[in-house]
Amino acid sequence: MDLESVSLRRTGIALAALSALLLSACQSGYQTVQDKQRERAAKPVRSGERIAASGTHTVQAGDTLFGIAFRAGLSYHDLALWNGIDEPYTIRVGQTLRLTPPPAYADNSTLARKPAPLPNTRPRTRPAPVVQSSPGSADAAPVLSNIAWRWPAKGELVGRFVAGDKTRQGIDIAGKAGQRIEAAADGTVVYSGAGLIGYGELLIVKHDNEWISAYAHNARRLVAEGDKVKAGQHIADMGATGSVRTMLHFEIRRHGKPVDPLLYLPKP
Repeated sequence: MDLESVSLRRTGIALAALSALLLSACQSGYQTVQDKQRERAAKPVRSGERIAASGTHTVQAGDTLFGIAFRAGLSYHDLALWNGIDEPYTIRVGQTLRLTPPPAYADNSTLARKPAPLPNTRPRTRPAPVVQSSPGSADAAPVLSNIAWRWPAKGELVGRFVAGDKTRQGIDIAGKAGQRIEAAADGTVVYSGAGLIGYGELLIVKHDNEWISAYAHNARRLVAEGDKVKAGQHIADMGATGSVRTMLHFEIRRHGKPVDPLLYLPKP
């Protein structure tokens, strides 16, 4: 065998080995990517969980201050205050919002809420205002509201508020597709969209600086952000967006914290 044949043979063997190595590497890399994709698909991360875990939120297209506050279970007023945002609460894409109070604010708030007791004094006999320390605290008495709430839809009550359960932060009212959804009280629409995972087509109405109401899974939204609404006004059509059945998911929140709507709605 001449030198040229030997050289060609060695070159062919080397190329074959290199091809096999590259193919193995590609397959291994492809498999790794697929496994990671499967893992992400198997463990979806809800936006609210991501926000709560990070302590900050980077504003994305379609975000509003009210929507971010709702998702994180915060008062929109506190969120604006912590981030130095004034009315009309305009935020910009890429802006980073803190979801916890600055240290100085937290310290001052704590001192303001819990003044040191004076020596040799007896506690006042007048009861202190009721404060909800956690969403839907089971032991807390309902906080009085000066809002004349009304039922937002007619139908069967198929889901109730459960204190501490983040999947049951309101009530569910089953009905027919296209059924009329009404504002539960006078207010201003502060969110109208479908950007909050698990709520489908959602409306949020601000009633005052303390109370808001939310209407989820709508088939169609009939009001836009900034619109003034009256109690009983037709604001949406019932649907099943973000849900497995046709129904209205309705929430009442005080300072961003969910409360049991049945404590405030008139008895059926």
